Amino acid sequence: MRYTGPKVRRSRRAGVPLTAKAERVMVRRPLPPGQHAAGPRAGKQSDYGRQLAEKQKIRWYYDLSERQLRTLFDKNRRRSGRAGENVIAALESRLATVVLRAGLAPSIYAARQFVNHGHVTVDGAKVDIPSYAVRPGQVVAVRAKSRLMPAFQAAAAGQYADERSAAYLDVRRDELAVTLTREPKRAEVPVPFDEQLLVEFYSR
Repeated sequence: MRYTGPKVRRSRRAGVPLTAKAERVMVRRPLPPGQHAAGPRAGKQSDYGRQLAEKQKIRWYYDLSERQLRTLFDKNRRRSGRAGENVIAALESRLATVVLRAGLAPSIYAARQFVNHGHVTVDGAKVDIPSYAVRPGQVVAVRAKSRLMPAFQAAAAGQYADERSAAYLDVRRDELAVTLTREPKRAEVPVPFDEQLLVEFYSR
């Protein structure tokens, strides 16, 4: 079952803001939720606990089910290169993530919803699967009849954009379009994951 609870609470537990509101709240309340978050046991964590926490952080950040993340890991561990970096590159190439990174949505949850509701195209064809793997050279855009929606007008004005676009994306904000120019590199992903802990968790 997909999580539908408070995003701020989940963000504080993960240690990574999942929405703009969570980012503002975490400036004031950076500790995990709960009365024991800052207690004497807060810093004591087993290797398994650290691996599980990092796995959950990655899963929550990209809004994945456990099955989705495990399947993606199993697929990418067989590729050449480091398994953890392959997983992050694959996550960054998912359609919902590309929509988010391009500044077409304010959060991964909104990006997922935009895709689900049929507002996004890939190479001109409507794609409503958030997990769709975008390939280098493919163009992701907002459907013409959806561009007058307030959310996409805000996107066109740069309201959701990061200060710098991801190096592997060619973003054309006035067209509400973006091209994935190449596979993302781990060093270019702006979230401080320790993907090696994910590898260790699934390799137990």
